[in-house]
Amino acid sequence: MPVVGVTGHSNLTEHSIDLVRQELLDLLRPHADDLVGLTCLARGADQAFADAVLELGGAIEVVIPASDYFTGITDPVSRERCDAYLDSAAKTVTMPHEMSGPAAYLAASRHLIDRCDLLLAVWDGSGNGGTAEAVGYARDCGRSIEVVWPAGIERS
Repeated sequence: MPVVGVTGHSNLTEHSIDLVRQELLDLLRPHADDLVGLTCLARGADQAFADAVLELGGAIEVVIPASDYFTGITDPVSRERCDAYLDSAAKTVTMPHEMSGPAAYLAASRHLIDRCDLLLAVWDGSGNGGTAEAVGYARDCGRSIEVVWPAGIERS
């Protein structure tokens, strides 16, 4: 059973999210028979990945960075979307952090990378931030990494 994890930018434009989801579908389709996708469900890349995995009939496992991770979502549409992902998750793991923040996000990324066979990185290659740290950690671990950055994609 292939276990595929995702890391990526959360600040993608709506048009970019559609482009990313399509590219993720293309990359994941060969693994669709027994696909397990690991995600933290952040907006942007993580949710596009979750959509692609579920569309292909795979299972998602959610790594929750901190106890308060979902409590700050006040937009009803976003909250409903996250609740639907959590309801469909085959498994959830909550990291031992009470408060969300860079340390919790990095711990969640490392947990996800430690468990996956392949990491899909929706990443513009910039050297700052959580996505770059996650890719660096995956490289240090010798994990297979596929960078996803389709033509026309933009960060907001």
